[in-house]
Amino acid sequence: QDILKKIQVVAAPRSKQIVKIGSRLKVKSKSKVFEYTIVGSTESNPAKGEISNESPLGRGFLGKQKGETVEISVPAGKIKFKIMEIF
Repeated sequence: QDILKKIQVVAAPRSKQIVKIGSRLKVKSKSKVFEYTIVGSTESNPAKGEISNESPLGRGFLGKQKGETVEISVPAGKIKFKIMEIF
């Protein structure tokens, strides 16, 4: 109930150039392609590609642009991702 009192509906971002909360993006790391949606921490479901804006990946992608390469530190080390598309 406490979460419901504080809930805030976020409209899907209009920008297809900059990653924001609500953005869906396609990224490439080495030869693998991944699709993620940036969501709030209570909505995250990594198995479905819904990553929290507070996670290392989410923080790394926020504010970045289509075409940009991002190096993100994760528990397994540093991984480079190229942002292929934002929808």
